[in-house]
Amino acid sequence: MVKELLKGNVAIAEAAVRAGCRAYFGYPITPQTELLEYLSSRMIALGRVFLQAESEVAAINMVYGAACTGARVMTSSSSPGFSLMQEGLSYIAASDLPCVVVDVMRGGPGLGNILPSQGDYFQVTRSAGHGDYHPIVLAPATVQEAIDMTVLAFDLADHYRHLVILALDGLIGQMMEPAELPEWQADPPTPDWAVTGAAHRAPNRITSMHLRADESEAYNQHIQRRLEHIRAAEQRSIEMYTDDAELLVIGFGSAGRIAASAVEMAREDGLNVGLFRPQTLYPFPSDRLAELAEQVGACLVVEMNAGQMLDDVRLAVSGRAPVEFFGRMGGAIPLPEEILDTIEMLCWSLHVVE
Repeated sequence: MVKELLKGNVAIAEAAVRAGCRAYFGYPITPQTELLEYLSSRMIALGRVFLQAESEVAAINMVYGAACTGARVMTSSSSPGFSLMQEGLSYIAASDLPCVVVDVMRGGPGLGNILPSQGDYFQVTRSAGHGDYHPIVLAPATVQEAIDMTVLAFDLADHYRHLVILALDGLIGQMMEPAELPEWQADPPTPDWAVTGAAHRAPNRITSMHLRADESEAYNQHIQRRLEHIRAAEQRSIEMYTDDAELLVIGFGSAGRIAASAVEMAREDGLNVGLFRPQTLYPFPSDRLAELAEQVGACLVVEMNAGQMLDDVRLAVSGRAPVEFFGRMGGAIPLPEEILDTIEMLCWSLHVVE
C-alpha cells in the first residue's frame, strides 16, 4: 500500500466507503462538513445511499431506519449537532442496532465555536441518549488511526449489534497527514435479525418498546451483560516510556498526541516520564492504567476541556497515586511547552529533579 496525503475528515469518509458503508445520512456542520461533502459524490458514484437530511434529528432517525435492514450505516456531526441526536441514539441502542456515528468535536457549550475541543467526552461516554447503556467510543490521535478506527467501528458495531462512536476533535478532522487507506471489504451477509421484506420466513420485528417493568428490566440486564463482555474484551491504549516512568502523563486524541511531544522533551531533559493514551474512551482502559498507577509516583491528565476524562482516570487509579490535571478549554490548544512546565513542576515535587 502507498501512503497518500489525506485530510482527516476525507480519510474517515473513504475508509467508511471501503469498510462497506451502504448508507449515509447527515447534515453539514463545521468542522466535519468535508466528510459529508466527500460522501455526497462518492456514495452516489458507487450506487449507494447518500441523503442530506433537513436536520441532525432527521439524520439520526434515518440511520435508525436504515440500520434495521442490516446494512452498514453511518452519520457524522459536530458537538451541537451531536447533541440533537441524543433521542435517536437512545432508540437505536434500545433496538440492538449496529451503526457508526462520527463526532468531530468543537468548542462549547452551546453553539460554541468551530475550534477543536474535547468537551464532548461526557456526552459520548456517559450519555449518547438516555438510559442505562454506553456506546463503544474510539478516540484516534492521527489520521491513520482515524482510518483504522473507522473500519474497526463498523466491525465492532456488527459484532456486538451496538452503537459505536468515533470521537475526534476538529484538529484531527482538519489536519492532513500521509496515511494508508484500507483494502476494500466484501459486503457482509445480511444478518438473520434484519428487516428485509423477505417472504420465505417469519417476519423479523425490531422494537425499542419494553413497556412493562419486568420486560424493561430484563432488556436492560441483557444490555449490561453485553457491556460486561465489551469491557473485558475491547480496552485499548498506547504507551510510551512506561517501564521506568515515575510520572505518567495521560491524554487522548490530540491532547494525548501533544502530550507525547512534551514527554519526549522531558525525557531529553532526563526526567523519567511516560505516556498513556487511551484509544477507547468506552470501555476506558482501566485495567492497564490501574497496573501502571502501582509503579508511578503521580499521574498528570492532559485534556482540551475542563477535566472530563479526569473522572475515569481517578476511578481507575483509585488512590494508588495522586492525579493532577492540565487543561485548555473552548477551542484553545495546549502547547507542548506548557505541558512540559507542569511536568517539571510535578517531577520536582516527586524529587525526580535533583
